[in-house]
Amino acid sequence: MDGPGQRWLRAVLLVGVVYLVVGVTFATLAGRSGSGQMRGVWRLVAWVVSAAAFAAHIGYEHFRLRHPPRRTALHAALAAALGAFGLAVAANVHRYSAASNDQRSFGLTLALVAWPALCGLPAFVVALAAASGLALVRRTD
Repeated sequence: MDGPGQRWLRAVLLVGVVYLVVGVTFATLAGRSGSGQMRGVWRLVAWVVSAAAFAAHIGYEHFRLRHPPRRTALHAALAAALGAFGLAVAANVHRYSAASNDQRSFGLTLALVAWPALCGLPAFVVALAAASGLALVRRTD
């Protein structure tokens, strides 16, 4: 995995792990908050950090790797889907470690498929728009 053709894969894996760590860390901080207002702040910070990682990934793919907009969008969407899958796995592990046998168990199992799709598809659309805009700006320079 050292070749230049594999840099995109490392970026997808790294950003996917960033999304997972951000999600778990800030969810824990929000859960330990004493007030609803602070819980909202932690959630907002998680969104901002994730958005920064998303933008950095698009920038890396576009400027550093010089990928076309569709490939950039695909890689950004893969990272988002990977992070969402990791969060779904973490939620399932938490459910089992908490020995919870409630009615949501099917929902969390379904989350293994639903969360990546619900994150990956919109991420593709947004990344495609952003990368296309960057490509248009680069062409006019």
